[in-house]
Formats: sequence, C-alpha cells, structure tokens
Amino acid sequence: MDAMSEPLDDFVAVIPAGGIGSRLWPLSRAESPKFLHDLTGSGLTLLRTTWDRLLPLAGAANISIVTGRAHGDKVEDSLPDIDLDNVFIEQDPRDSAAAIGLAAAILHRRNPEVVIGSFAADHVIKRQRVFEFTVRQAVAAAREGYIATIGIQPSEPAIGFGYIKTGDELVIDDAPMAARVERFVEKPDLATARAYFADRSYLWNAGMFISRADVLLDELAQNEPELHAGLVEIAAAWDTPERDAVATRVWPTLKKIAIDYAVAEPAAEKGRLAVIPGQFDWDDVGDFASLWKLVGDGRRDGVTVLGPNDNVLEDDASALVVSQTDRVIAMIGVQNVIVVDTPDALLVTTSEHAQRVKQTVSALQTQGRNSVL
Repeated sequence: MDAMSEPLDDFVAVIPAGGIGSRLWPLSRAESPKFLHDLTGSGLTLLRTTWDRLLPLAGAANISIVTGRAHGDKVEDSLPDIDLDNVFIEQDPRDSAAAIGLAAAILHRRNPEVVIGSFAADHVIKRQRVFEFTVRQAVAAAREGYIATIGIQPSEPAIGFGYIKTGDELVIDDAPMAARVERFVEKPDLATARAYFADRSYLWNAGMFISRADVLLDELAQNEPELHAGLVEIAAAWDTPERDAVATRVWPTLKKIAIDYAVAEPAAEKGRLAVIPGQFDWDDVGDFASLWKLVGDGRRDGVTVLGPNDNVLEDDASALVVSQTDRVIAMIGVQNVIVVDTPDALLVTTSEHAQRVKQTVSALQTQGRNSVL
C-alpha cells in the first residue's frame, strides 16, 4: 500500500469546533455555528468535510473534537463514527490555547509520544493529496521537536488574514519544504498586503499547528504557567470519575488567550517553530464576501443563491442571496449586494462591508438581543 494512504501511527488530529462565526450572522448563530452548516453545496457540514479530510491521516480512532456543551449532541450527530472518548467538552469558551491545550494534555496522558495536529472545523480545503503531503511533512518536523505550522501561499494580497514570514530552510528528513518561522505579522493594510504578496516569503497564517504534545505543553508551561497547570490538573482527572468536579472548579479560572500568543509566537522567537508551505486551495470562509467567491467559483457577478432559488428574482443585479424562508426576494439594478434572509433576521450589506457584520453582532449583544444571536 502507498505510504500516503496509511494513517500515521503516532498522530492524533484535533478539531477545535467552537465560535459562532459572527461575520456570517444571521446564518451562523450560537446554537448553530458555521461549522454545522453546509456552505459549499456538498450536502455535508463543514465539520464533516474536515473529518473526512483528516481520516486518511489519522484514522477514525485518532480524531478528537474540542467543542462546547451547546454543540456536543450536534457534533456527534454530524460525526456518527467518532469515538465518544475523543469528544472533549469545554465548560465555556476560553479561546484556542485552552481548547487545544486541553486536548494536548489529555492525549499526552493517554500516549506520552503522541503528535497532535490542530485543524479548524470550519475551513474549506481543496486538493486533498497536496494537503495530506503537507501535513505529513509537518508531522515529520514535529517528531524532531519543532512546533510546526502550515502557511498558505497567498493567491491575492488579502487584508483579512495574518501572515507568517518564512526564514531559513530547515534540513528535516521527510519534510523537504520545511523552513524556520522568522515572525508572525498581524492583518496588514492593502499596501502592505501587496508588498507581502510580491515578496513570496510571506504566507497566510491558517491557524494549523502540529506538535508533539509534550513539546506544546512545555512551551505552554514556559509562557503561561497558570494556564498549563490548570489544564494538566483537568487532564489528570479526565478519564476518572472526578472529571466533572475538577473541570467545573478549574476551567472557569483559565486565562483566555489564543494559541498564537501563548505558544506559536514565543516558539518562533526561540527558533522552535517550523512552517510548511501549503500549495493547496484554502479558505476560512470568514465572511459573506469570501463565501460568495467560494460558491461562485471565484466570481462575484450575477446573482448566486444559497437555498431555494425559486423565490429570487433579479434584473441587472449582482448579489449573493442566502435564503432560509419562502419570502420572494427581488434584486433590481443593485451591484455587489449580500442578502441573508432568515425567519427572524434580515441582513443587507455589500461585499465591501462584509467584515463589518461582526460589529452588528457586537451591537446586538450589547443591547441584550440574544434571541437572534
């Protein structure tokens, strides 16, 4: 059998399935976040397509999910083959360092030699074989003691992503494309993004991290010792009858911090972070403009409809229409419009302002309008 077809013996894929995808409101809600939606017309949720993507690398017995209490049952419904011992339920959201750190601490207790890889539940990736080849290189780098990440070769000068500046090449068996991470860069303005795009040594930060669990936990212990101690305490009780009592006591005390700041950036400063360039197609479906481009085959002309299109009429218009009702929607002489029609909320914006949907969600939260969130 081709080695590329065999799951890796020492590898566990971790899927953090959290967040509400606020830039996709009102389609994505707290009770039904974007990873539980089919946004590509495949008939499968984004979570399920993530599972299917990781299956050849880890096998069904070695895929873990970290999710919130509100989503546990829906996650299990979406993934009927998952081992329930590998579903790690968070008490409440504490950001990615706690979520991924919890999985690392539990899995390390079960297997001290394990390599884990964290892959978001709500991204869209094409060119499966290239993805697998890239992850296998990252696992090879992780076995050598590096924390590895996968950076995406930019296809445009995007301002919605953070960037990774690649440094010197690394010599690692079975990881021919590995390089040292020089630094992380926050989301740039357009002029800076154009410079990064022309440079080609800058990659999009896709938030994928692959590491031996012990190495990741060691880095966390150095940078966030209280968070590390809490996670280790919870993990020690996880597979015992004391799980609920310990988690209920300790979890609310954990610091909210992203894994980028708690682990990845400090590791890069120490020369401990490797990056593998990903040559596959990747989209985090971060807002309705990116969704429109995704489902419109890269184009944003004409009217693209997600949902029943019998009720959408158009005349000299370009729009993305997401329809969840029987209401007739008529588009006349408007361009670059986004309409999301749900039973209790209607969003109208443009592709240019799609990122600002998150501000509307924040305003609704401030007003206490939780029934529509």
